[in-house]
Amino acid sequence: MASNLDDEGRAELLCYLAVAQLIARAKTNEWLRTDHLVESERIWLSANGGSLEWFESVRLCRMSVELATSVWAIELLHDANELAMLLTDGWRLDYRSPIVRGLHDICAARLATWRYET
Repeated sequence: MASNLDDEGRAELLCYLAVAQLIARAKTNEWLRTDHLVESERIWLSANGGSLEWFESVRLCRMSVELATSVWAIELLHDANELAMLLTDGWRLDYRSPIVRGLHDICAARLATWRYET
């Protein structure tokens, strides 16, 4: 299956996956299990009419763990209730939130460097 996501779509997906990772860590003290991460990715892709090639899917999932790990140092992101406020109905990210916008900017910047690594 060919990827149909542009750079913005990839950044939105990566941000969504990173937030899912943070919520899992705040609730369980563990990062998402691989099957839950893949399911989260599939849910986002389905809701947004997206598709990814297998290799890109794996890289984005792995990148979400790396990004979530790097921002985990921010104390506010340890609170599951605070993290839940980053989402609107239907588990969509609330881009009115400065935290979501900041995470999105981090994701977009990371993806910009990723293009040069591949």
